[in-house]
Amino acid sequence: MEIFQTIWNTLTTENQMLINIINIPMLIIELTVSMLLFTTVLNISATKKQKILYVVILGAIGLITSWTVPTPYNTFINIIACPILVYFLLKTDVLKAVLAELIQYIIFVIIGSLLLNLCITFFHISADTILKIPLAKILNSLAIYLIAYIIYRIFKRYNINIDLIVNLKKKDKLILVINIIMGIITVALQSYLISLYNQFIPLYMTIIGVSILLIYFLFSIYSIARTNKLEITTENLEEEKLYNKTLTILYDNIRVFKHDFNNIVQSIGGYIATNNMDGLKDFYSDLMDDCKKVNNLAVLNPELINNPAVYSLLTSKYHKAEELGTNMNFEIFLNLDGLNIKTYSLTRILGILIDNAIEASSKCDEKVVNITIRKDNKANRDLFIIENTYSDKNIDTNRIFEKGYTSKVSSDGKNHGLGLWEVRKILSKNNNLNLFTTKNDKFFTQQLEVYK
Repeated sequence: MEIFQTIWNTLTTENQMLINIINIPMLIIELTVSMLLFTTVLNISATKKQKILYVVILGAIGLITSWTVPTPYNTFINIIACPILVYFLLKTDVLKAVLAELIQYIIFVIIGSLLLNLCITFFHISADTILKIPLAKILNSLAIYLIAYIIYRIFKRYNINIDLIVNLKKKDKLILVINIIMGIITVALQSYLISLYNQFIPLYMTIIGVSILLIYFLFSIYSIARTNKLEITTENLEEEKLYNKTLTILYDNIRVFKHDFNNIVQSIGGYIATNNMDGLKDFYSDLMDDCKKVNNLAVLNPELINNPAVYSLLTSKYHKAEELGTNMNFEIFLNLDGLNIKTYSLTRILGILIDNAIEASSKCDEKVVNITIRKDNKANRDLFIIENTYSDKNIDTNRIFEKGYTSKVSSDGKNHGLGLWEVRKILSKNNNLNLFTTKNDKFFTQQLEVYK
């Protein structure tokens, strides 16, 4: 009985050393539960090894800072360490790493604040008692972790997770990250103030304050997601407008072709009847040119060119070439979803190369631009090949990427030559990209190579 009495006295009296010992397993439990929670909510896939490393490293940082750094500075160190470890160990993006911190911090602050106020209001147990009495510390911590674990099980059972951040634009993600960081700092300060003045703050005030804070951040995330959805919808509408324009031209061409079909057949019959093979060859060549136009328009399909930015670019360049009387031909044998290049970089490079090709070919008698997009499985790369007819056969392929070098003169009478120089800058920042330039008597060719 004396042993039990000694244990009871140890657990129910102030004992800082025992509190420090208790903090070790409690911290491991807290980190494990919080990790289960945010990986479920954010749909983060991680191996068992990654999860263990996260808990062990963040746990070590938490213990070292709690022993060596005064409050509340140790809290801020842990706040910074958490998203960094999520980013590097769990291999996620910056936004999810910061959201992971926010989710667990808000949930634990809300649960902890409510339990603390309940203890003060109904059981008349002060915050000092919970912080300094081992038994109170154990019971309070286990109650928080149990509630958090129940929330995790509910989220997992009903497959509740956040998918709205996946399709956010870079600008919206940056705004959201800044918003979340400010939110974490605000929540940290709020929790610290609550821990200092909990005996003076009524329970209902704590509930109202925390609820308003939570609603504000949820509303902010929702607003950014809605704005992003609106922007995506606007882009899709623009894409549909381009597609409708293409379909209209395609429909008109098919109607004309159908209307002239009998005449075409009769003309072919006339050449055959007179055995005029040379005339038939010329007629066939002209007929194939018209067929190519129809085929090219059929290729300009958002389901085939399944990258909205690339589709919009190719469609707008096709119509630009058509206005200048240039025939633009397409051969696309590549799934554009999942290229190993940022869409922004790809569209900048293609835009410059195609503009140059259209301008160079427009000065020729035979105005042709051919665009081929295909996969090279042997070399494990994707190819974007742009070839065009050109008149300046003396162009120096070794100098065209120099800043200021150009064979074109702008409206102000000055040579600028910045397009290909910009392309070279983009290529230099990516070690999996290469641009191979060649020319022959008929075509000038730019081959962009994207290695896997």
